[in-house]
Amino acid sequence: MTHALSDAAPPTLLLVEDSDTQALRIRRMLEGHGFAVTRVASGEAALDTLDARIPDLVVADYHLPGMNGGQMARQLRMSAATRMIPVLMLTEGGEPGLEREGLESGADAYVPKSAEPDLIVFRIRALLREGAGTGGGQRDASPLFRRARILIVGGEGARERTVAGLAALMRSDGHEVTVIGHPGAMERGDWFDAARAPDCVVVDLVSDRFDGIAFCQELDDLRQDVVVAGGGAPRILGLSGARAARGVFPARAFEAGVDDMVSDEIEPDVLALRIRALVRRKLLQDDARRIDLDRQAREIAVEAARAEAAAIASKASLAEALEQANAELADANRRLIETQGKLVQTAKMASLGELVAGIAHEINNPLAFILAHKETVARLLAQVIAGEDPHDGGPRHAALMKCRDRVESMSLGLRRIQNLVLNLRKFSRLDEGLFQLIDVPEALETVLALLTQKFGNLIVVERDYRAPERLYCQSALLNQVMMNIISNAADAIQSMLEEAGHEDGPAGPARGLIRIGTALRVSPATGEQCYVFTVTDNGPGIPPEVKERIFEPFFTTKPVGAGTGLGLAIAYSVVQAHHGTITIADPVPGGEGGRGSVFTVSVPWQPHLEAMAEPASLEARA
Repeated sequence: MTHALSDAAPPTLLLVEDSDTQALRIRRMLEGHGFAVTRVASGEAALDTLDARIPDLVVADYHLPGMNGGQMARQLRMSAATRMIPVLMLTEGGEPGLEREGLESGADAYVPKSAEPDLIVFRIRALLREGAGTGGGQRDASPLFRRARILIVGGEGARERTVAGLAALMRSDGHEVTVIGHPGAMERGDWFDAARAPDCVVVDLVSDRFDGIAFCQELDDLRQDVVVAGGGAPRILGLSGARAARGVFPARAFEAGVDDMVSDEIEPDVLALRIRALVRRKLLQDDARRIDLDRQAREIAVEAARAEAAAIASKASLAEALEQANAELADANRRLIETQGKLVQTAKMASLGELVAGIAHEINNPLAFILAHKETVARLLAQVIAGEDPHDGGPRHAALMKCRDRVESMSLGLRRIQNLVLNLRKFSRLDEGLFQLIDVPEALETVLALLTQKFGNLIVVERDYRAPERLYCQSALLNQVMMNIISNAADAIQSMLEEAGHEDGPAGPARGLIRIGTALRVSPATGEQCYVFTVTDNGPGIPPEVKERIFEPFFTTKPVGAGTGLGLAIAYSVVQAHHGTITIADPVPGGEGGRGSVFTVSVPWQPHLEAMAEPASLEARA
């Protein structure tokens, strides 16, 4: 990045830093970027140096011995000659409110010492551009501290000695004075040139070589249209003879744009005072204008900051709205997955119910045929045995007795098949989605009968039914929810026993335990009575990371092909349909070695609905 500040000399910086180490580091860094640096160790010493030279910019540490950086900045702003010097405040950073205090004291910028060197250099160059005026980043024709410029038009002929004396007096006051004999000696475009625009123009109104009144009128027209960069329009002082100062001449002069008019016969000191008054007022107005421009720039910066803050707030609002929309989409996706799981399970259960009902019907017909003929065979066999001599112990009698025993065994097996078919028909009822009065122990026993093959001889089932036998609910609450929970417990115990090397067999000891209980409890959240089912097992337990996802649809810990991950998800949905809860916890410490898990299903108990449903149930049973 380049900067166009001055082609004649590098920008001068006044570094105010009490630490020799910090001052050396900062000075080397600034001089390495082309700045001329003067260093002092205190704010008082900095103010003393301003009597000899005004720098382009002041770089000050806030923590200084004696007056601090903020107090020094206030002193700079109290003087018209130094109030426009840019001040960059340095600090260690981290102190709350320090930046605000530094800026309010008059500093133009605030940068921590720990900032990157390039950032400090960029801030200095930006401040130098701002202090240089409005000429597209170039330095203004009016420096921050300069001598006033005076242009005298006239001074040839009889007026030459008077004009020369006036010019010498103005130069002795430190002003820059330019004298031209007539307006034609200077190009018209140079009268308000930004590099040498005068603060005051002294015109000889009674010159023999040009019309002073007409020239003042032309100057006034020009200063109405041309704005001098960094300052205001120059003041015009008319110089006339003693006679011209009386009569209608002054009125013509002031009408032409003259700001003040004096006779050349007055004392030179008085004339100088009149010129100084015009110049002082002009320079003060230039300072006021510069301050006003700075105020406008600050207001623009504040508005820009507010607009940026509003834009950031708008972006934050959009981000929040987007986050909320994403959360809503995630929730909708979750509900969609749940709905899909329910639809899949509903279709599955509907198909399974039809299949089970059909199979049960097909098995029931030949089963009834076999049972009927089995009774005939048993009756005829009994008649044959009755006709035999009981004392005859021959092979014929032994064969008949063996046949009778086999028929009785067949009867036991057929009865078991008949009970299984009956349980399948109960489980696959088509009205399972309806609320009705359910016999809880009977329903649970039906579930356990269907799971007998899973239990084998290695799992013992204990029952503890303490709640009322009747419950008004959907049959799916018991058939499906309890089936899934008990079945998962049996699978977990079987896997644990297989890993431990225990096989299911007639002589094998029972090592697995499943407790099924019912009870009435008061909900701590609502204060209402609830019908509670508990299923406790001594299996391997459920890891914490699995507990968080155990009710998610399609999540399963079983091998591929052994489970769909829908059982507990649908169980959760069924319990929700009853406005109940389903939870999982570890067993009480000290029980069964601290292993296993406890599933608790809690649904509202509504005795009034059960009483209303009782007559219908009795009628149905009748």
